[in-house]
Amino acid sequence: MKKFLAMTMAMVLGMSALTGCGGNNETQGDSANANVPVIGISQYGQHASLDNCREGFLLGLEESGLVEGTDYTIDYQNAGFDDNIAMQIAQNFSANNVALMCAVATPSATACYAAAEDKNIPVIFTAITDPVQAKLDTGNITGTSDKLPVEAQLELIRALQPDSKTIGIIYTTSEPNSVSAIKEYEEKGPAYGFAVETIGVTQQAEVLQAADSIIAKGVDCISNLTDNNVVGVLPSILEKTNDAGIPVYGSEIEQVKLGCVASAGIDYIALGKQTGAMAAKILKGEGAAEDMPYETITSFDTYINSGAIEEMGITVPADIAEKAIEATN
Repeated sequence: MKKFLAMTMAMVLGMSALTGCGGNNETQGDSANANVPVIGISQYGQHASLDNCREGFLLGLEESGLVEGTDYTIDYQNAGFDDNIAMQIAQNFSANNVALMCAVATPSATACYAAAEDKNIPVIFTAITDPVQAKLDTGNITGTSDKLPVEAQLELIRALQPDSKTIGIIYTTSEPNSVSAIKEYEEKGPAYGFAVETIGVTQQAEVLQAADSIIAKGVDCISNLTDNNVVGVLPSILEKTNDAGIPVYGSEIEQVKLGCVASAGIDYIALGKQTGAMAAKILKGEGAAEDMPYETITSFDTYINSGAIEEMGITVPADIAEKAIEATN
């Protein structure tokens, strides 16, 4: 009996190991129906911005008239900010011949593109700032860009901190989104009277030390990008900057909710919806990914966190206060 139970437990554990690669795995819909196309969603990691992209993507499919369980099922995998797991997820999708891969953030998109290429599986991405820089602008791939409104952010910082001179930015040196954004900040910052101090990291474990270094440089504020390694530990960064009295500007609403003072940023649910609508066209046979240019969302809003602003002693000009959206949890 003991030997039988041990063999049974080993079989169960072995089957469990084959169910997925990421830390959070979820298959939705009726997987028993082999005729229903499977969309594999690979999300690089879990934070509110990327979660909103995924939520918007599903809403975009629904609003395009597709019904989950009838027109598609979802295989959702989360890489936990691990590039190796992102590659495993993409290879698993390819091995299972999914109908379409949806990649949330650049590392997942790069992995999916590589894994899908030999089988010509269409890939659609979201939350990528610069698809050209990431070399994801040709082939059977398309999606949406979350290019930051850098000039609007610079204008906002200048309005809220009229005497400030230096903006600090922490970024991942291997993330094309961040490298592209840093270049734009360095090019456009001087026109608004700002010097830009940057510190690059190679992994998330280095971010908090980089935060200490950027604070020690005496910057007047920090502007946060959509850099996944940095956003993943933003609450810990804010603890340090709050103690130092340095305002942090986010790049979208969720970062402001966490405690950044303000942001000129896009709506990531809207970005995801746009991506879902594009995916629906592919699934309906109304278009091919290779023939659909990637799309960039151009509208943005101004978000403020009144509590964080008050704590930093910042006065919000009336014209900004009138249009700003309050962002608090």
